Amino acid sequence: MTLNFDPRAKATTLYHGEFRPMFIGGKWVAAQSGDVMQALNPATGEVLATVPRGGAADIDAAVAAARAAFEGPWSKFSPYERQCVLLRIADLFEKHWEELSVSDTLDMGLPITRTLANRRRVIGMLRFYGGMATALHGEAIDNSIPGEIVTFTRREPVGVVGAIIPWNAPTAASIWKIAPALATGCTIVLKPSEDASLTPLLIAKLMQEAGVPDGVVNIVTGTGAEAGARLAEHPDVNKIVFTGSTLTGQAIARAGVANLKRVSLELGGKSPIIVCRDADIDKAVPVAAMAVFVHSGQICIAGSRLFVAREIHDEFVRRVAEFAGKLRIGHGIEAETEIGPLINARQAGKVESYIKSGSDEGARLVAGGSRLTGELYDGGNFIAPTVFGAVSDKMTIAREEIFGPVISAMPFDTLDEVVARANATSYGLAA
Repeated sequence: MTLNFDPRAKATTLYHGEFRPMFIGGKWVAAQSGDVMQALNPATGEVLATVPRGGAADIDAAVAAARAAFEGPWSKFSPYERQCVLLRIADLFEKHWEELSVSDTLDMGLPITRTLANRRRVIGMLRFYGGMATALHGEAIDNSIPGEIVTFTRREPVGVVGAIIPWNAPTAASIWKIAPALATGCTIVLKPSEDASLTPLLIAKLMQEAGVPDGVVNIVTGTGAEAGARLAEHPDVNKIVFTGSTLTGQAIARAGVANLKRVSLELGGKSPIIVCRDADIDKAVPVAAMAVFVHSGQICIAGSRLFVAREIHDEFVRRVAEFAGKLRIGHGIEAETEIGPLINARQAGKVESYIKSGSDEGARLVAGGSRLTGELYDGGNFIAPTVFGAVSDKMTIAREEIFGPVISAMPFDTLDEVVARANATSYGLAA
């Protein structure tokens, strides 16, 4: 991708270690406790900014603001007026896309070429849901009971939505939650990941500029254990939506069931890539490799299980390993970077433990396998793109979501066999 601006120059204008308040009821506020968290650049370890460490009291305030907005001005907006708001937001995203992309890169490490490339998808979502605001209708239903009876349905907003998003796609994940809520006339309290809170706060500014009424969109920064848990259990939240780990999703489901709120979960994945013996290897190698490495493996649909026909398995794995070794790893803000850092030292350590388990359980390490060090990488959380061959289905690296740049390659003999093996997982999501 050719860039028509200097991302490094843009980055210097965004964050300078300052305090960035959260957004509740149309106001920019600190946590009621006064506690703060540091927002770190995962490529360098530098402090980009500090944000409030919101807790239960802040969630309560945000839910109250969302309820007041739902029962107040927002419920009086017609579908057409909601559509206009969403389209104004889309226009502002067009105008500020470079800023949002650079913020995402600084906040969570994804290379700038990747964050910029999300433009069509994210802005397209805003425009799509803008269109849906006027396209949601009830229906008349034929009644089998004799008599002058008319049966019909009417779509009404659920109410206050609580949304908890992960750190691996701050802009996209925010819009996936906010846009449908606004289109349907709901209000929302969004809790971003404590590891990537800065871009959602920029998004709140654009919502305000677009004319979203106070309290319709609220952003509470904080930890999952404090702010997230309170949002999931809050009795005045009508629906909770969550994207993240399966373990956390189970806890959120239990909290939601306690007061019968609606729950939507997008959880972990262990997606398969299947390469048959007649595949075009030149085309298949980069596709299979980047299905994992594109986001340093930090994406729930990563194709981390690579099934390859036995006749071509060794050659294909060798080619994938060569491809992995040529990838440019570095700071996401550099235009030439192809693979960025992991989000934090804790995640890097987790990935290292999976790599060790792969070797300990007998998998053959053919590429990567180590943490990167040296002047470019010191201070950051970089793991070399890693490829294992001779993996069995019973190995930990083949069964569990790693959320890192690790491919587990496994041979197969027949299509029926590989389909059964691909489906033999507790995870859902992508195939």
